[in-house]
Amino acid sequence: MTPNWTLRLPGLAYRGDAPDGFLTRDEVVRYLDDYARLFNPPVRTGVEVTCVGGIRNGFTLETSVGAVEATNVVVATGAFQKPRIPAFSAKIAPHIFQVHSSQYRNPQALPPGAVLVVGSGQSGCQIAEELYQQGREVYLSTGRAGRLPRRYRGKDVFYWARELGVFDRTVDKLSSPEERFAANPQLTGNDGGRTLNLHQFALDGVMLLGRLQDADQSKLSLADDLMDNLVAADQFAAEFKQGVDQFIEANGIHAPQEFEPELRAGYDAKVITELDLESAGITSIIWATGYSFDYSWVKFPIFDDAGYPVHQRGVTAQPGLYFIGLQWLHTPKSSLFLGIADDAAHVAAHIAHHA
Repeated sequence: MTPNWTLRLPGLAYRGDAPDGFLTRDEVVRYLDDYARLFNPPVRTGVEVTCVGGIRNGFTLETSVGAVEATNVVVATGAFQKPRIPAFSAKIAPHIFQVHSSQYRNPQALPPGAVLVVGSGQSGCQIAEELYQQGREVYLSTGRAGRLPRRYRGKDVFYWARELGVFDRTVDKLSSPEERFAANPQLTGNDGGRTLNLHQFALDGVMLLGRLQDADQSKLSLADDLMDNLVAADQFAAEFKQGVDQFIEANGIHAPQEFEPELRAGYDAKVITELDLESAGITSIIWATGYSFDYSWVKFPIFDDAGYPVHQRGVTAQPGLYFIGLQWLHTPKSSLFLGIADDAAHVAAHIAHHA
């Protein structure tokens, strides 16, 4: 969902003719393959690291091809490691098909029948939209994810985020550590990019629900927070647009006005606190409920209670052990192609200084 101009790996920034477009998954893979061919780094692929432990003056790594010793280790396994599914999912009737969003492929891979999507961040909304556009009846259990306009006043939302300094906000400016793990706003780059809106989903026939709390065979318990979740999404979008408007006015920028009608159909939805899967004809549940960390293979006490590495811009208290590519490692762009080079340069400089 990030536009092509954000592809900024060192030495191979995007140079195509559609900077505001969106590469497909396969095109992103080709971009990475091109990067590897261009620089030909001494990388060993297809090797699984199962343990990082300590030795005198360095580290020993247990891998699928044997032990490896290293003076420094940079953990760059990405921001999303272990699919997170609520424990109460085990109490749902076994004939209901369940899958995490990371394993979802297309509507045809699901059994016939209605689908419950749990989670209204980017993945949940994108999957819900694809399902109902393919003719499926869709129920969407919402959370507090915000919404952003794909384009506003003539520019993509990522353009305005850059201009407003959103991507340069550092992690120490967050009001709480939990903000690092907030769901990504509702947005898509599909079909050239467009806004996702829960109110439009309601107009298109999606049954909006509150947060899923518990399960007992075919009966699910839901919070009565649907209206609060809609308000949160609307407020998130309104505050962002207000920030853009103020920036445009303060800098004398010529930008077209926006006259989009405010959708409110979601507020007409009936709030329910119990859903019977059998009565609703729901045969599948897609858990778009995010990920948790799994660094059990890193054998050093450098993690907080949430399993997140304690570090200063990737530098941990364990000499020689580093992280890059995490959500909010330093800024919100730390886990994106847009910002990973800056963090990598910082870590590389630290390694060189302590060599």
